[in-house]
Amino acid sequence: MDNGLYDFSPIVDRAPIHWPDGARVAFYVGLNIEHYQVDRPSTSIFAGTAELTPDPLNYGWRDYGPRVGFWRVLDILDRHHLRASVLLNSDVVEHNPQIITAGVAREWAWLAHGKNNSILQADMSIEQERDYLTEVVDTIEQATGTRPRGWMGPALSETFHTPELLAELGLSYVLDWTNDDQPYRLNVPGLLSVPYSVELNDISLFVGKATSGPDFVQIVKDQLDQLYAESADSGRILALALHPFVIGQAFRAKYLDQALDYVANYPGVWLTTADDIAAHFSSASPLAESAQAEDDQVR
Repeated sequence: MDNGLYDFSPIVDRAPIHWPDGARVAFYVGLNIEHYQVDRPSTSIFAGTAELTPDPLNYGWRDYGPRVGFWRVLDILDRHHLRASVLLNSDVVEHNPQIITAGVAREWAWLAHGKNNSILQADMSIEQERDYLTEVVDTIEQATGTRPRGWMGPALSETFHTPELLAELGLSYVLDWTNDDQPYRLNVPGLLSVPYSVELNDISLFVGKATSGPDFVQIVKDQLDQLYAESADSGRILALALHPFVIGQAFRAKYLDQALDYVANYPGVWLTTADDIAAHFSSASPLAESAQAEDDQVR
């Protein structure tokens, strides 16, 4: 089956993107705030016990995030005056309300990230998924006072119906399709794809590849330097994906601080949120949207 959600578009053939105030790279922190069920396997640091119920080793490692790691990351973000783009499991509203309070006070952007990270919606019928997504979005809106505009599925999972159902609920962008350095329009009216990263991601780097702290800092620097070099004529996006139970470990904290210091003081970088990136792209390119609609009619 071919992917009909989006069309092929080489980055070298597109109309230029211009970020506010002449910035060349838009930067956001994708902060994953997640809830895990104690009787289900999920992201693990040790495979040997991952199928046990309960699994204190891996569950405890994940649960370090909301208890300790988040608060360490919060201090670092505050130090650099960065607003997080929170990828929020709606179950966090019930289980970790202090985190919601902290984020609301800082006017963070809230993206829907499913109910929890133990259950995926991949096998749901369209009716089941519509009810599931509605509950997730409504729960986050009630808790934060802001209706989510963006979505990232647990483990970046979707069904073939997810984008159209999200558009029905009024969401305007997704992060699941990590295939670009710029936003682009999906073939679902009103819906964008905004870049996220499975490579510049603390789970992939530290857990998957055993990257060192100094190497993490250098990777962030190299990513920004290269994107900036390519952005003379058209803006790029640098997305940094973080999980408090990984980057929030004490021995890694100073390396996050160093990486963010480099980004935050880099000339020509727009320190922003995924929400604002999507909104700016949509408002700045209405002609592109109109042209796309006309092209669709011709087809």
